[in-house]
Amino acid sequence: MSRIAYFGPQGTFTEQAARTLTADDELLPVETIPAALAAVRKGEADAACVPVENSVEGPVTATLDGLAEQELLVAVAEALLPVHFSVLARTDDAPIRTVASHPHALAQVRQWLEVNLPDARPVAAASTAAAAVAVQEGEFDAAVTAPVAAEHYPLRVLATEVADVRDARTRFLLLRPPGTLPEPTGASSSAIVAAAANRTGTLAELLTELATRGINLTRLDARPTKGNFGEYLFFMDFEGHISEPRIGDALAALRRRCSGLRFLGSHPRADRVAATIQTGASNDDFTGAVDWVAAVRRGELA
Repeated sequence: MSRIAYFGPQGTFTEQAARTLTADDELLPVETIPAALAAVRKGEADAACVPVENSVEGPVTATLDGLAEQELLVAVAEALLPVHFSVLARTDDAPIRTVASHPHALAQVRQWLEVNLPDARPVAAASTAAAAVAVQEGEFDAAVTAPVAAEHYPLRVLATEVADVRDARTRFLLLRPPGTLPEPTGASSSAIVAAAANRTGTLAELLTELATRGINLTRLDARPTKGNFGEYLFFMDFEGHISEPRIGDALAALRRRCSGLRFLGSHPRADRVAATIQTGASNDDFTGAVDWVAAVRRGELA
């Protein structure tokens, strides 16, 4: 049985995602995203389930930073969950003056709160479940939580299916140390983080390496390097699997152009949408970079 660390405590959307990504594995709640990643790196857990992006609020920066720093972890699976909230309160009928939740959650129910609890003050918490714990302990009056929180905490359900954007979704990743990757499915996704020089045309050059090989970019985010001002790391998700020649060829080209390139895994897409394959892929050979791609495929990259 594997141990899966997840962004907790119990009762978060991440717990729901971890349940969908694992079978009979032991789930280990931890208080922060960095703590979930650290548990894997220290050998205290076999994998970590963390959120990576939300369709309303965008990227989860703690996850992006955690993937770019320290020992490499790679994604081997993903889950895509609809995000509808429950609002929980203490079992008494005390007035609701404060409503706590994770900032991403509060942003996604802002309009609902203005209409239904106009006198309540929103308060940021470490997670949706941490907000529920705080309500249970009397620190706040109500919490905006994942529906699963009602299973863990003896609180009164004020409302369910709460969301300003009805089709909002959050994507979660299951991360493990480098090793054997899932087999290609025809509906796979790959991810990298690239460090490139701060000069005119750098990002365009990187994107061109994908476009000229008919590779569809599905996500692009930038995070500061935390070193020199104005220098960024580029996080890219794109259709395809590292085992495909066009993907390997593109990564070899990117490796040659970048001052640093970290492969973050290939895995089946949660939406099962098949990759868009175009013709005209290049087969240019870049000495050294090709060897790096081969090492990635063998699971030898540290």
